[in-house]
Amino acid sequence: MVRLLLPLLLVGFSIYTLVDCARTDESQIRNLPKWAWILIIILIEALGPVAYWIAGRPKGPRLGGPKPKRRILPPDDDPDFLGKL
Repeated sequence: MVRLLLPLLLVGFSIYTLVDCARTDESQIRNLPKWAWILIIILIEALGPVAYWIAGRPKGPRLGGPKPKRRILPPDDDPDFLGKL
């Protein structure tokens, strides 16, 4: 069972990385074109996905990712709300 765990984790990580690369907008991927990263992930089994996460994946929030939190003001501090009164 232990001998199967590492290969299964590597395959799962590779598939997750391949899907992440395929869904990321090409203008946000760093250092290489999108098609090149997909080939690297597929052809270089263990190091390809790691290389993508280090050198190719966009930094910061992406489209569909977490949005920066907006500061919520109570009504008595909100100038728009006070202007409507």
